[in-house]
Amino acid sequence: MGDASGSTWDRGPVTTSAVWPELQAHRAAWGSRTIRSLFAEDRGRAGRLTVDAVGIHADLSKHLVTDETLALLVRLAEDRGLPERIDAMTSGARINTTEHRSVLHVALRMPRGETLIVDGVDVVTEVHDVLGRMADFSERVRSGEWKGSTGKPITAIVNIGIGGSDLGPVMAYRALRHQSRRDITFRFVSNVDGTDIVEATSDLDPSETMFVVSSKTFVTQETMTNALTARSWLISGLGPDADVSKHFVAVSTNAAEVERFGIDTAAMFGFWEWVGGRYSMDSAIGLSLMLAIGADAFRDMLSGFHAMDEHLIHSDLSRNLPVLMGLLGVWYRDFWGAQSHVVLPYEQYLERFPAYLQQLTMESNGKSVTLGGEPVGVDTSAIWWGEPGTNGQHSFYQLLHQGTPLVPADFLFFAQPVNGVGDHHDKLISNVLAQAHVLGFGRTADEVRAAGVPEDLVAHKVMPGNRPSTTLMLDRLTPYSLGSLVALYEHVVLTQGVVWGVDSFDQWGVELGKEMAGKLLPALTADDIPDLSAFDASTATLALRYRSVRGR
Repeated sequence: MGDASGSTWDRGPVTTSAVWPELQAHRAAWGSRTIRSLFAEDRGRAGRLTVDAVGIHADLSKHLVTDETLALLVRLAEDRGLPERIDAMTSGARINTTEHRSVLHVALRMPRGETLIVDGVDVVTEVHDVLGRMADFSERVRSGEWKGSTGKPITAIVNIGIGGSDLGPVMAYRALRHQSRRDITFRFVSNVDGTDIVEATSDLDPSETMFVVSSKTFVTQETMTNALTARSWLISGLGPDADVSKHFVAVSTNAAEVERFGIDTAAMFGFWEWVGGRYSMDSAIGLSLMLAIGADAFRDMLSGFHAMDEHLIHSDLSRNLPVLMGLLGVWYRDFWGAQSHVVLPYEQYLERFPAYLQQLTMESNGKSVTLGGEPVGVDTSAIWWGEPGTNGQHSFYQLLHQGTPLVPADFLFFAQPVNGVGDHHDKLISNVLAQAHVLGFGRTADEVRAAGVPEDLVAHKVMPGNRPSTTLMLDRLTPYSLGSLVALYEHVVLTQGVVWGVDSFDQWGVELGKEMAGKLLPALTADDIPDLSAFDASTATLALRYRSVRGR
C-alpha cells in the first residue's frame, strides 16, 4: 500500500529536478514572442494544440507555449513521478501521507463488477452497496412512499453540510436542476450564520420537509449547529411528539452520534476515510443530488467521472488533458508569475462551478512544504475564481483585458443549449469565442487608429492581448458531462500537487482556526469576564467589545 511516511513519494523540492533549470532557461529565452506571433509562425498550431477527451474538445493553442515548452513540462511531470503516482493512487496506495490514507475517489465511480482490493476489502463492492441503498431510499422519497411524521409525503429537502459536504452537492444540483424534480424544493445550508438556516426554512412546511445532515464525524461545529436548529424548528412546528427520524437522514460514519441526534441508523449512509471532503460529491455526500435528479442520472454522472479517470490512467502524458492543463498552470504560476486563475463558464447552470473549484484547488494545493516537510521553494496553488459569462464581461473582464496582472483563463461552453430560447445561445457563444480571441490577440495601436479612433484615445483603446486561455467545448450539459468536467479538474489538482511535491489530500491549514474558535466561544458567552490572556491584544479587545455590545 505504499510507505505512509511519505518517503516513497517524496522527491524533494521541484527546483531540484534536472528539468527545472531547462524550463527556467526556456522562459528566459522567450523574448518578444506573443500569442499573435506564435500563430503567425505556425499555421497548424490551432489544429495541433487541441485535445479531445471524454466529449471535451480542448483548445490549448492560445497559450504562451511552443512544442518545446510542452515537451519540457511533460518531462518535468515524468521526472516528478506523475505516472507512478497515478498508478499508486488508483491502486489504493496511501499517497495521503500525512494522514496515512489511500486516496480513492476514483473508486466511487468504478462500474459494478470491477475489483479494487484495499486492506483485504473490495472497496468497489462496498461503494455499490451504498449506492444501492441510496437509490432505494431516493426512490421511496421521490415516489411519495416515504412519509413525514404526519403522514404527508416529502416536498422539500434541505442539505446541511459545509465545505465538501456542501459545495459539491449545491454546485451539481444547480448545474443539473433542469433535470431535477420540480415538485420538490431543494435548499442547501452551510454557513453557521443563523441567517442561512432561517432563510432556507422560512417558507417550508415542517410536516413535508426532510433534512440531509452531511458530516463524516457528526460533530462538525457549523453543520451540527445548523442541524440542531433544524430539529428545533421541526419540533416547534410539529410538536414535541414529532418523530424526528421521519424528517432527518444522515451522511456520516459516526453511528453513535447519529443515533444520539435522533436519526435512525437505517437512514444513515456512510463513506470511507479514503474519501476527502472536496472529492466526495459522487459518494453518499451526493445523496441530496440523487434525490433531486434520480438514481439513473446520478449513475450517468458517475460514468462521466469514470471515463475521465480512464483517460488519465491510459493516455500518454503528452495528450492527457488534465495533465496538460495542470502543467500549464505550473508554467504560468512559477515561470510567468501568475497569481490567479479564472474559470469562466458560459453556462448559467454552472454558476457555482468556480466556487466549487476554489475549494478543490486551493484546499488541495495551498501548501508550503513538501511531502518530506521541506520548504516547497516555489509558488504553489494560484488563487482560483470566476463567474458565469456573460455576467463577468460587465464586471471584471476590464482587468483581464487591460489590467496589469497576467490571469490565465479557462472558458467553458456547451454547443447545444439546455434551454433553446430564440437566439440567446448563439449570442452567448459569440461572446465566449470573442472574449477568448481578444484576450489572446488584442488590438494594436495601429489597428485602433485604422478604426478611426482619435489619437488622444488610442492608448486607452489598445488591447495588449497575449493573455493565455484554454477553451473547453462540450456538446451538452448532462450528468455525464458534468462528471467528466469535475474529474478533469480533480486530476489537474493531482498533476500540480505531484509536480510541486505537496500532499494534495490533507488540509491541516483548516484546523488551527477551528481550534482557536473553539477556545474563543466560551470567552464570548461566559457570564463572568473571561480570561483572554492567551490571545493577542487585538483579539482580546474585539472579544470584550463584542461582549459589551451583546450586553454581557
